[in-house]
This record gives sequence, structure tokens and C-alpha cells, in this order.
Amino acid sequence: MDGTLVQRPDRIAMLAALERLVLAESPSPDKPRCDACADEVAALFAQRAGARVTRHRRSDRGDHLEIRVGTGLKPILMLCHHDTVWPAGTLDRLPFQVDGDRVSGPGGYDMKAGIVEAAFALEGARAARPVIVLSTSDEEIGSTSSRALIEDTARGAEAVLVLEPAASGGALKTARKGIADFILEVDGRAAHAGVEPEKGVSAIEETAHQVLALKALADPALGTTINVGVLAGGTRPNVVPAHARAEIDVRFSSAAEAERIVGAIRGLRPRLAGAGLRISGGLDRPPMERGPGTARLAGLAQELARELGFPLEETSTGGGSDGNFTAAIGIPTLDGLGPDGGGAHADSEHLLIASWLQRTELLRRLLEAL
Repeated sequence: MDGTLVQRPDRIAMLAALERLVLAESPSPDKPRCDACADEVAALFAQRAGARVTRHRRSDRGDHLEIRVGTGLKPILMLCHHDTVWPAGTLDRLPFQVDGDRVSGPGGYDMKAGIVEAAFALEGARAARPVIVLSTSDEEIGSTSSRALIEDTARGAEAVLVLEPAASGGALKTARKGIADFILEVDGRAAHAGVEPEKGVSAIEETAHQVLALKALADPALGTTINVGVLAGGTRPNVVPAHARAEIDVRFSSAAEAERIVGAIRGLRPRLAGAGLRISGGLDRPPMERGPGTARLAGLAQELARELGFPLEETSTGGGSDGNFTAAIGIPTLDGLGPDGGGAHADSEHLLIASWLQRTELLRRLLEAL
């Protein structure tokens, strides 16, 4: 399919809407900019779908939008986020650009194109169920102020459709790893490294033991990985270091592995006499496991894609999304319904227009079929 199922005027209107959202730069920590982008999102859904928009105000983060079309029980919930990883001013060096089938610009692929897709799919859909769209402002920084809203809204839903970008090649995402983050603070005892090293306890040496212990907890066969991504410690080469710090990223594919690994990290103990450990952090996002409900959603989407004339695969990924939260509370969740493209969080970020048009029509039909 080359996009002809979405008429050319819609293509032009979709690109114009995407440009407005991309020009409304919205780095996650910048509340005024996120709120200004939320204004654009609210206007888009009101114009295109006649939606009712409720603003969930936050004092320390951007506001979240709850967008509703229709009334009744067991709605379909679509998840979007309008915050991005890009600092204000990025447009000066990475402008919004359309080049053939390729659209570039900060935050366009991840995931403002998904927001536009949702609005245009809703406009043309004759959905049998009410539809709720949540567009949140803090997904890129952990969804701390939106998680409760997402989970509360999802609990009564028939299904959750996540408009994050597709996996490479256009595949749906039916499983995502969970994420835990930890900070390990190690206390030793300072001493002169040349005169009386025996009086010291090296915090860096203790940290080295702990890094090896952490790596031993990983189980790649089960999808469990541990990355000690940041290490810091010591003051000078001739001082036995009294303090060190490690920052740790943990990924896992199942709730059972999450429980095992979190418990094991919290149970770490010092290896050197006189050393001390302080461990903070914990579970950030639960895993999105491919349950029967998600499998049924994927099968329906694949059937609709075949009718539209394009193949649709599914895959799993190590990155998290807000779909992790909804899947973990038992709601069938299908992710990666946004466009194909690439370069998320990188200067090469881009989306493919033909895929975007395909996905808009696919989403419209999904809304009608559920």
C-alpha cells in the first residue's frame, strides 16, 4: 500500500499538524513548553475528532491531557506522550524537514507523529466503543507524575493501543522489558596510599567487587541484563578512596525475574572489612509480557494489515513505554502502532510518510473492529 487509502488532502493536513507539534518544542523538564505543546495537541483533537479534552494539571511537570470521544463502558485507550528528549533550541540545527518519503525534526518520530496519527484515525473512524486518548508530558523521564492516571484510566478499558513508533521495518511491539534503576553508594576509609595504606579501606576496590557480583546476577538467556553505566570515586592517586558511586540499569522480561533481581541487588553485602554499602532505587517500569490478550490484538492488527495489503510482524524490545504499566495490570496492550522510521533520541531521527499513512488507516480499522 502506498498511502492512497488516506487521501492526499489528509497527507498534507497530517504533515501540517505534525509540523505544528514539532515546532512546539517540549523537553520533558520544561513545564511551560510542554504545556504550550499540550495546547496544540488539545486543539488538534478538538478540531479533527470533536473530542472533549480534560487537562490534568501538574505543578512540577507539564500537564497531561485526557481526550475523550464517545461515552460508555469498556473504552479503547490510546497512549501518547508529547514530551521529548530534545532541549529547547534543537530546531535551530535540526529543523522540521520533508524530503520525499522522509520527515525529520526533533520529536517527530518519537512520538509526535503518533499523536497526529491518533487524531486523524479518530476523525475517520466509526468506533463502536468510546475512545480515550492520554497524551502525557513525562514519559521520557519515567512517567512519575502520569503513571497513576494511566493505570487508573486503563483499568476499565477493553484494550490499550500505544502510539509509540514501530520497531525497525514496521513491526508491532508485543513485549517490552521492564526497567529498574539503582544507585550504589560505597563507603570506605581514607588513608595515605604510600605511608599507611593498611589503615585505609578502598571504596573503589569494594565497588569493583560489587560490579562483578552484579554482573553475575544477569541471565541473558532469560532476557535479564545489568549495566553499570556510571562509576565515580576517589580524590587523588595517593589517597585510598573513601567513597565511590555506581549507577546501574537493569532490564528483565518477566515479573519473576524482576522480583529475583531487585531482591538480589537490595541484598548485596560488603566484601571488604570496614566497607559499607547504601543502595537506593528500584523498579521503574514493570515488564510488558505478551499475554493472550495482547496476542489477540496483534492477530487482529495483522489480519487488518493483510486486508490493506501490507505485511505486519511483531517483536519484543528492551526499551520501556507507558504500555508496560497497562500490560502489567492485565489490560491487553498493543504497542508500536506509530510509523516506521528510525533514529529515536538521535540527530538522525526520522519517520517514513508511507508507513505513517498505512498505520493511520490500520489504526482507524482497529478502532472500528474492537
